[in-house]
This record gives sequence, C-alpha cells and structure tokens, in this order.
Amino acid sequence: QVQLVESGGGSVQAGGSLRLSCAASGYTYSSYYMGWFRQAPGKEREWVATIASDGKTTYAGSVKGRFTISRDNAKNTLYLQMNSLKPEDTAMYYCAARRPTMAWGKYWGQGTQVTVSS
Repeated sequence: QVQLVESGGGSVQAGGSLRLSCAASGYTYSSYYMGWFRQAPGKEREWVATIASDGKTTYAGSVKGRFTISRDNAKNTLYLQMNSLKPEDTAMYYCAARRPTMAWGKYWGQGTQVTVSS
C-alpha cells in the first residue's frame, strides 16, 4: 500500500525559505516518478514540479529558478527546497507518486501547509 507523508510546512515571511519532505513507503520508490502539487484556498490543485526515476526534473513556470525538487532513493524521501518565497506561494502542498506510464491522481499525501506573509 502506497503511503506518502509530507512534513516541513510552516509560516515564513516573503523572501524566506522552507524545505518540504515526503516520506514514501509501500512500493518500489526508486522506480516511480514523484511530484509536488499545491492548492490555494478557492483554487484548483496545480502541479509544481516532477522528478523522474532517472532524476530528470521539470518545473512549473511560476516556481522555476526558486524551487528545487530532489529525491533520496536510499531514504525513500522526496524533497522540495523553496527559496525566495512569495505570498502567492501560500497553499497546501501535496506529494504525489505515479508509475512512469500512469497519470497523476492515484497516490497523494495528506498535505502540508505553507503560508508566506508579506
């Protein structure tokens, strides 16, 4: 059974940094694509970043250059380093997993809240 548990959220001022973590279990972590999504109040969930099983990364335009996604396959853990945070980054952040041939949507964590004040 796939389990994803996020941590590391919190409240910071604009310009600050946070590092999110996602502990994964119940599947062959290294073979899955991992991703971060976020959902602000009243808005749809949006994709933030993906890291493939080979380590290749892709980012949404709104976070490129500020956020870094990484994975530690030995620890079954996913990370999101967030720098130069802006108030518009305020959202619930979710970790997600999928097989390379699947779409996102089947495996989600419970989320961790990030609040950025101006």
